[in-house]
Amino acid sequence: MAITESQITPDVVAQHGLSEEEYERVLHALGREPNLVELGIFSVMWSEHCSYKSSRLHLKKLPTEAPWVICGPGENAGVIDIGDGQAAIFKMESHNHPSYIEPYQGAATGVGGILRDVFTMGARPVANANALRFGRPEHPKMQHLVKGVVAGIGGYGNCVGVPTVCGETNFHPAYDGNILVNAMTVGVAYADKIFYSAATGVGNPIVYVGSKTGRDGIHGATMASADFEEDADAKRPTVQVGDPFTEKLLIEACLELMATDAIVAIQDMGAAGLTSSSVEMATNGKAGIRLDMNKVPCREEGMTPYEMMLSESQERMLMVLKPGKEAMAEAIFRKWELDFAVIGEVTDTRHMVLEFDGQVVCDIPLGPLAADAPEYDRPYLSKDEYTAWAGITPMTDRPDSSDVGADLLTMLASPHLSSRSWIAEQYDSQVGADTLQTGGDAGVVRVHGTKKALAISTDCTPRYVHADPYEGGKQAIAEAYRNLCAVGARPLAVTNCLNFANPQRPEIMAQFVHALEGMGDACRALDFPIVSGNVSLYNESKATGGGSAILPTPAIGGVGIIDDHDRMMTMPFKAEGEAIYLIWPEAWATPDPERSHLGKSLWLQIVHGRDEGRTPPTDLTLERAAGGIVRELIADGLVSAVHDVSDGGLAVALAEMAMVGGIGAEVEGHDDYTAAQWWFGEDQGRYIVTVPDTDALNAALAKGTENEDTARVGFRRLGTTGGGNLFGVPIEQLRDAHTSFFRDWMEA
Repeated sequence: MAITESQITPDVVAQHGLSEEEYERVLHALGREPNLVELGIFSVMWSEHCSYKSSRLHLKKLPTEAPWVICGPGENAGVIDIGDGQAAIFKMESHNHPSYIEPYQGAATGVGGILRDVFTMGARPVANANALRFGRPEHPKMQHLVKGVVAGIGGYGNCVGVPTVCGETNFHPAYDGNILVNAMTVGVAYADKIFYSAATGVGNPIVYVGSKTGRDGIHGATMASADFEEDADAKRPTVQVGDPFTEKLLIEACLELMATDAIVAIQDMGAAGLTSSSVEMATNGKAGIRLDMNKVPCREEGMTPYEMMLSESQERMLMVLKPGKEAMAEAIFRKWELDFAVIGEVTDTRHMVLEFDGQVVCDIPLGPLAADAPEYDRPYLSKDEYTAWAGITPMTDRPDSSDVGADLLTMLASPHLSSRSWIAEQYDSQVGADTLQTGGDAGVVRVHGTKKALAISTDCTPRYVHADPYEGGKQAIAEAYRNLCAVGARPLAVTNCLNFANPQRPEIMAQFVHALEGMGDACRALDFPIVSGNVSLYNESKATGGGSAILPTPAIGGVGIIDDHDRMMTMPFKAEGEAIYLIWPEAWATPDPERSHLGKSLWLQIVHGRDEGRTPPTDLTLERAAGGIVRELIADGLVSAVHDVSDGGLAVALAEMAMVGGIGAEVEGHDDYTAAQWWFGEDQGRYIVTVPDTDALNAALAKGTENEDTARVGFRRLGTTGGGNLFGVPIEQLRDAHTSFFRDWMEA
C-alpha cells in the first residue's frame, strides 16, 4: 500500500471514531489525505482512551510531587522512594468495556496489562488489587459477569504468581449495562535500576519481544472510548485474549535483561498495541522511529500493517537496545521461549515511518500524534447547577432504628455489605510468601528480605460522588488514607482510575471536574500525591436492560509504608475485657442537622429503601490529625485492634471486628444522637480502636499536645469487648447473615 493511495471516505472516518473537525486536523497535520494505516493510527492515538483529550486539561491540576516521589504521571507507572535504595512502583487501570463483553478475558487481560506497566519499569510485581462495580444482582446477566470477572482476575493473577491482597466490590443498578473492572499492581525495584520509555540514540535497534501478534483486540482502544449501543456482544472480537503463563515468562526474561546494561528504553504494548508503544517511546525521547512491518512476528497469515499496528494481542513489549547487545538479549528471550525480533531503529526525523514489502505505508509527524493531540475544554455545570440537576436536598424526615440488632442483620445480609469471601477465596493471596494481611482495612505485603511492608488499599464511594462530586472526591482520597493508617502505615502516594460517563454531557463533565478538585484538595491537605492513573470515560450503555450513565467512580489506590512489619495492626477484637474507643472529631460530640449523619447512608438505602440526603462532609485537617494519632497509638503499642468507620457506620464496623475476632461486645449509644444516627450514620474521619490498658492510654493522652489540630480529635468510650453477642445478636448469627448473600446467590 502506498501512502498516496486513497481509501478514505466520510463513513470510514466515522467508523474510526474521528469527528469531522478532528479529521480536518489530520489533513492539516499531514498536508495531504491519510491512507488507511495512517488513519487507523490517528484514530487510536486520538481516542479518549489514549489521548485523554477530554481530561488532560483538568488532570494537570492534580498534585503529583513530594520529596519521596521519584516519578509521577507520564510514565508507565508511578515510582516512590521507600528507603534503603528501594522504590515502590504502582498503577491502576480500567478494563471496563472488554469485561462487560467477555468477562473472563476482559478481566484477565486487565490484570496482565497492569502487571506489564509495572514490570516494564524494572519492578518485580509483589501484589495485585482491584476495584469492581457490578449492577443489580437480579439482573439476568449479572451472575455471569461476576463469575467471569472473578475467574479472570484469579485465573491470570494466580498463574502469574502475584498475590491478590485487597479489593472492593459494589453493586448498583447504574452499572447494569456497564460494569467496572479496575486492576492495580504494586512492584518493588531498586531506585537506581528504574527503566523509562524514552527512545534515544539514533540508529539504536528497536526490538519486539514476547508473544506473536494476532488479530485479537483490533480497535480495542477505540471501543473503550465510546459508550455501548445495543450491539455490545458484536464487539467481542475487540477483546484481547491473555496467556498468564507467557506473561510469567515475559516478566522473568525482562527482569533478567534489566540486570544487564543492554536496555535504553522499554515500553509495554497495551492499549493501541504497537502503535502507542512506538509513538510514546519516540515522543518521550524526542526522536523518530522506523519500523519494518515484515519483521513483526505474526501468528496469523496475511496480516496487514493496519492490523499489526492496531492489534492489542497480549504479552508483548517494545525495547530500544544499545548497539551490539542484540545477540545477548535474543539469547535470554529464546531461553524463556519467547519471540525476539529486531523490527526497526531510532531515527532523528521526529516521524513515524512504517515500511512493508519495500514500500513506505505510513509517514506521520509524531507531534500531532501525541503532544499535539486534541485537547478539549468541555462545558460543565457549576456546583450549584449540578446539585439542582441531581436533585440533591437535605433530609427532612429522619427515621430512627427501633432495633439496632435487627437492622444490622438486614444490612450484613445485603449485597452492599455482605462478606466478599466468595470472591477473595478464588484469588491466591499467599503466593510469594510475603503477604502479611488480607481482608482488613488494607492489604499488607512484606518488602522481601527487610522489616518493611507495603500497605495497599482501593477505595471510592460512588453514591457520595454522585450526590456531591467535590465532597465525594475528597472522601475517596481520605478513606484510602484512613485505611492505610488503620494498619499502621504511613500513607505515601495515590494512583487512580477515573471512571465516568459521557464527557460531552455537561452534568457528567461537572462530576469529573468537581471530583478532581476534591481529590486534589485532599491530596494536598494529606500530603498524599497522585503519581499515576488512568481515565475511563463513556461508561454508559444503551444495551438491553442497561441503565444510562454509571455513577461517577474515581477509584483510588493508596500505598503506604510500614517501617517495621512487627508493628502492623489488624482489625479483629483480640481479647475479652478490652476497652473500645471511638476516635472522632471533638466537635461532633453534639449532633449537627447540617451534617444530617444519615444522608446517603447504606442504612437509609437498605433498611428504608431511600436514597436521600447529602454526602457527609470530610474535614481534611481532622483526617490528617486523626490518622497521625492512630499511627502513633499503633507504634507505641497502646491499641490491639483498629478499624476505620465507613459504609454502614459504627454498627457495621463493630460487627466486622467482632465477626473476625469471634468475640462480642457490650456497647453504649449516645444520648444526643438517635440510635440510627449514632450506630448507622456515616460521618467521616472516625476510627474504632481497642485498648488493653486504659491507664497507659490515659497517661499518653495526658502528655497533651502543642498541635491545635490534634487537640481537636477526641476519644469516646463505646464499651468493652467480651461475650458472644453484639447488640443482642449472637456472633454466629451475624456471620451467617454476612455470608448468606453470595452463598445463596451463587448456589441459586
